[in-house]
Amino acid sequence: MNRDKQCEINVLTNLSQVTEQEWDDCACPEAKDGHPIDPFTTYRFLKALEDSNSVGHGTGWIPHYLQAKLADETIGISPLYVKTHSQGEYIFDHNFANAYANSGGDYYPKLQIAVPHTPATGRRLLVKDTHATTAKSALVQGAVQLALQNKMSSLHITFCSKGELETGAQMGLHKRQTQQFHWFNSNYKSFEDFLENLSSRKRKNIRKERLQAHNFGGTIEVLTGDDIQPKHWDAFWTFYQDTGARKWGTPYLTRQFFEEAQNNLRDDILLVMAHIDGVYVAGALNFIGRNTLYGRYWGSTKGFPFLHFELCYYQAIDFAIAKRLDSVEAGAQGSHKLARGYLPVATYSLHWFADQGFSDAVAKYLEAEGKAVNEEINVLTTYGPFKKIEVEEQQ
Repeated sequence: MNRDKQCEINVLTNLSQVTEQEWDDCACPEAKDGHPIDPFTTYRFLKALEDSNSVGHGTGWIPHYLQAKLADETIGISPLYVKTHSQGEYIFDHNFANAYANSGGDYYPKLQIAVPHTPATGRRLLVKDTHATTAKSALVQGAVQLALQNKMSSLHITFCSKGELETGAQMGLHKRQTQQFHWFNSNYKSFEDFLENLSSRKRKNIRKERLQAHNFGGTIEVLTGDDIQPKHWDAFWTFYQDTGARKWGTPYLTRQFFEEAQNNLRDDILLVMAHIDGVYVAGALNFIGRNTLYGRYWGSTKGFPFLHFELCYYQAIDFAIAKRLDSVEAGAQGSHKLARGYLPVATYSLHWFADQGFSDAVAKYLEAEGKAVNEEINVLTTYGPFKKIEVEEQQ
């Protein structure tokens, strides 16, 4: 491969092989004076996954982090994993796996540059600005070389930034576009201010849902930082297990992850908990970025009308307005979010396949899929909850 001779690529099988400063100087240099742009590629978050055995052998996510070095300086890193299945990715490629198997090939293991179990857009090629072009090229080429050397079917870079999408395409990777639903803050002063931008019917419906949700018979707590205590994780683990068992069969995160979160991540976390007479009955876990709140997990011990929407969507909007955040990302899928003020947006990924014939076929499929996704985004935005003038501005 034509890689810069001065740039060395190392494959790290655990984060202890690099210092936190080396990693975060590439991943989140902006965090020196506040929150990172997003917490998911920080050393502390990825280390929590590793130390809690939420990734590693037996999980289908085996760390092979990439480190690009120029002389003695780390100029780029990427959270790379060997994948033995397609669970916990949220960019679905099961049709690729089936087609590959039907043609006689082994789709797994594959390589994935991603944040495990986290459908949140962010940088995946974590490079220093002073060496951005060299480092990005080295990381992508290094990942492709690793796949070739180990006879792996493919490389995938999921939930990457728009800029990385174009960079990867220029290097020969296939672009893929999918969608999520995000809420955007138009300098709202309050939740009521936000509601005034909705159509009358949607505005009335949300007010009705919030009223019914708050009549569940208890109290809602909004917790972050030192307000979060071990007892909250004890309750939330019960909620998470129930939701994980129903959605995925087996929860992705271990109980120890939430202990790591208490010790090292609580300043990055917003926990919204509902209790009745001191007994917690439901909760929602969010992560706080510099400009965005990221909704991740929800669960409850029993059904309460509209409490899901209140804890996951409306409380997130309240927090974003109060903290003057630009947006809320409410996680994967869910067209029901549209009626609650969340608009469809494009999300991106990059894909490389070793087999040229298969690669060509996938390229045709992704082109058609991208057009369909764009059409769906346009249609859903047109029928969104905002007044007509607001829809036009969001487009």
